[in-house]
This record gives sequence, structure tokens and C-alpha cells, in this order.
Amino acid sequence: MAAFALRYARALDEIVTAHKLDRNAVSAQLGDFAGTLAESHDLHEFLMNPAIEHEKKIKVLDAIAGRLGMDKVVRNFIAVLMDHQRLMAIGEVIAEYVAVADAGAGTSEAEITSARGLREEDKQALTAEAAKLAGGNVRVLWKEDASLLGGAVIRIGSTIYDGSVRAQLGQLERHLAGTGA
Repeated sequence: MAAFALRYARALDEIVTAHKLDRNAVSAQLGDFAGTLAESHDLHEFLMNPAIEHEKKIKVLDAIAGRLGMDKVVRNFIAVLMDHQRLMAIGEVIAEYVAVADAGAGTSEAEITSARGLREEDKQALTAEAAKLAGGNVRVLWKEDASLLGGAVIRIGSTIYDGSVRAQLGQLERHLAGTGA
């Protein structure tokens, strides 16, 4: 990741906090803008072209901001990225902002991998368990991996809690190999 992305993310979080805005709403608005930018090659080329006057780019940004219902703080932040030729790294800035905002809100990211798709009540139970393990709120990224055979693996930061059938079979195999059975 670009070193400047974290600086921009922290600055945005300070502004969001000062204006008492919802961090999740700000993240969503940034994501909507990044999605719009990614979907339109012409828009991307227009906003990234240094030969196009800044005022024209701002008019286009204002139109997009209006269409997306973007908060003025988010619109101004994107304008700053444009002013400093950092718009090409908006994805990195957003990723850093989400991490900074999560830390500020006491939220951890948890990755939960299961052997198959889970029912909603199972997801809620695993989310609650991940929150307990993390010691606070969690934002969950769900994945599937059939090689687990069953159960789930929860990763929070660099810590992995492996409750998969595959891991249990591996433990049994090591135990049996160690006892000579």
C-alpha cells in the first residue's frame, strides 16, 4: 500500500469525527464513488487526465456527488485527493480509512471460513463468538472452503481459531502417530 494512504485516511477520520458523521456511511459513500469510477472507463480517464482543467473535474465530481447523495465532507475529501493527484489510489485510501475507522470504533475484522454456506442463525452464533474472542465488535468477512470438511476457522488479525473437522482429524492423526497405535 502507498504510504500516503494512511495519512489521508487518518485525516479523513479526524474530520468525520469532528463533524460527528457516521463512519460506516462515509465508508459506503467512498465505496460508491470508487465503484462508479471503476465502472466507467471514460470517467476514470477524464478524472485522471492531468490535461483537463481542474474546474471541469470538480463539476463532474459535484454531479456524481449529487447523484450518489454524497455528504459534503466526503465530496471535499475526494476533491483533495484529486487536487493532490492521489485519486488513482482511492481504493488503498478507502481500505486504510476502514481500518482506521474500525479501530476508532473498537471494531475488529474477522474472517470466518466454513466448509459450506451457513444458515443465518449459524452466522449470528459465529459472529457472536468472534466478537467474544476479539473482545468487542467485529466486521465479518465470510468465506467458504470445502476442504475444511466441516466446522469453521475464525481469523482475527494474526490469530487463528481452527474448529474445522480437518484440524480435528489432523490432531487425531498426530495423537495416534505419537502413541504408536
